[in-house]
Amino acid sequence: MTERLLHDLALMLPEAALTATVLVALIADLIFRRSTVIVPALVLIGFAAAGALVLGQAHVSEGIFSGMLAVDPFAWYFKLVILLSAIIIVVFSLGFTELNTGGRKVGEYYALLAALTLGIMLMAGASNVLMMYLAIELSSLTSYILSGYTREAPDSSEASLKYVIYGAVSSGLMLYGISILYGLTNTLGFAEINAALPAVLEKGTTATLALIMSGVLIMAGLGYKISAVPFHFWAPDVYEGAPITITAFLSVASKAGGFALMIRFFKVTFIDSSALPALAGVWAILPGFDWREAVAVLSVLTMTIGNLVAIWQNNLKRLLAYSSIAHAGYMLMGLVVLTNEGLAAILLYFVIYLFMNMGAFYVVMLIANKTGSEDIEEYRGLGSRAPFMTVALAIFLVSLTGLPPTAGFIGKLYLFAALINSGWVWLAIVGALNSVIALYYYVRVIRNMFLRSGEQESSPLALGRLEGAVVLVLLVPTLLLGLYFTPLAELAQASVKIFGTP
Repeated sequence: MTERLLHDLALMLPEAALTATVLVALIADLIFRRSTVIVPALVLIGFAAAGALVLGQAHVSEGIFSGMLAVDPFAWYFKLVILLSAIIIVVFSLGFTELNTGGRKVGEYYALLAALTLGIMLMAGASNVLMMYLAIELSSLTSYILSGYTREAPDSSEASLKYVIYGAVSSGLMLYGISILYGLTNTLGFAEINAALPAVLEKGTTATLALIMSGVLIMAGLGYKISAVPFHFWAPDVYEGAPITITAFLSVASKAGGFALMIRFFKVTFIDSSALPALAGVWAILPGFDWREAVAVLSVLTMTIGNLVAIWQNNLKRLLAYSSIAHAGYMLMGLVVLTNEGLAAILLYFVIYLFMNMGAFYVVMLIANKTGSEDIEEYRGLGSRAPFMTVALAIFLVSLTGLPPTAGFIGKLYLFAALINSGWVWLAIVGALNSVIALYYYVRVIRNMFLRSGEQESSPLALGRLEGAVVLVLLVPTLLLGLYFTPLAELAQASVKIFGTP
């Protein structure tokens, strides 16, 4: 018993490192009150240590703490994406004007960021509905605070309040679904629930309907985390009112945790073992209800509404918020097929999405720091005043559209290929049409920067060395992965192994 406990604790070292990082950040903030560098440096070291510990678990695949958490290649991949996002956000925060002015104490900001990262990492490995809920709540509570961290901003408190309200509703829906599922199966583990489902289905139509209702309610709670329509209403206001660093983190890391949890829950819980090894009918375990059709409808609504509403946005942060909603719809296409090919496409897309989306948000932050505005009309003529920043932003936006030779094209190509190979041609066509719609509002920004003259003074916008280096670090992968993506694709294909599935 003691040996097993020590073994499980050893596999929890990355999460333990993040827990220690939270405590160190709080203590360091009390000691080094006037420094704005020491606390973020310590947090960076903590994230790097957690990343090194995660790298050491690349070939582990087992459940720990009686199946509460899974340590497997799937969680390993998402944990690295989450930690890389967190490291980038710490660097972003060093140059965020609103955070580092006015004598603000920033220690609690970085401590909350580390706690949020811990919650999202737990989401990636949760294999029990109780742990799933606890991980979501840890990440949600910290993100509520961080979204309203710049209290003097006029829309910051509103963003935080709306986030809390929508989060409470989604948590209630998920808890209700979990309670129904537990009542039907008398167990909480994903794999154990799957084993109990045949006995539940034998009880008749009423039990089957209750099971479907439970799955739908849980999907609603998870849909809130990935800002899928119709659970997306919080995202635009929160993304606009929150500090841009937190907006970028929520749009990538929080979405990654939500997708990891959703994939693991449905792949392990509702898999149809009789369909193996082809995995063509993994969603067909519930008679009379096709999960694939439900997720396909969710995907179409998410990408279509996200893209259509983005057309009317004038605030660039809000535009990128709706763009983020649309990209959740694209990634849901891979969940529809739920084959290894579809899941590998989602994993590949997340790494690409990390660089191009983080890059877009970072350039928007830099321009807002120098011009004091996030309005698209204020971007007129910026191409001549800040050529490097605007060219970089244009490349990030082209990649978000999914045009070659950028990495965004490769991400969508793999998603569409997975759909076509599984017979979902119509869904691939809808995704392609949505990419055309997205091109319109992205090109609108590029047009303002390069083809329209502005009323602002013509003085150039200076870019610091660190700022230029960060832009370059995000820009190079966005271009390189559009030309040489084989190693990343192979890594994604090797990381779809989920503990508890054949």
